Amino acid sequence: MNDLDLEKELTLDKQLCFALYGAAHAFTRAYKPLLSPLGLTYPQYIVMMALWEEDGIPVKSLGEQLGLDSGTLSPLLKRLEQVGYVERKRDVADERQVFISLTERGRALKAEAIKVFASIAQSTGCCKAEAESLRDSLKRLKGHLEALPDD
Repeated sequence: MNDLDLEKELTLDKQLCFALYGAAHAFTRAYKPLLSPLGLTYPQYIVMMALWEEDGIPVKSLGEQLGLDSGTLSPLLKRLEQVGYVERKRDVADERQVFISLTERGRALKAEAIKVFASIAQSTGCCKAEAESLRDSLKRLKGHLEALPDD
């Protein structure tokens, strides 16, 4: 490609990154009115989804799974603990390690989250196969980008 062709590509509507950025914001906006009655933000919701999948895990493992550092995850967990959805417990064998577990109230919230999932699935306008294909493509893209050297 020559410089003129490259210059034509340098528009927002041709950028994959901008399309992903816009889609991420649109998802967050779509989730907000659904999660608000549950007292959750989207980041808190993904924490809860991870715990519904695997309860009683170390905070460090939860952060790695979600791609969140402790500076981001700790306030989320504190707020979820304040509203009674989770509890944090230090490991008796190694007090540096903290485990996060759902409370009964947090486990019960999963039934409401199923309604959120169904509503978002309908809002995307994608059939199940399309949504799965898009999700898998985004996971591959993320893997490629994470494999890039840091420098």
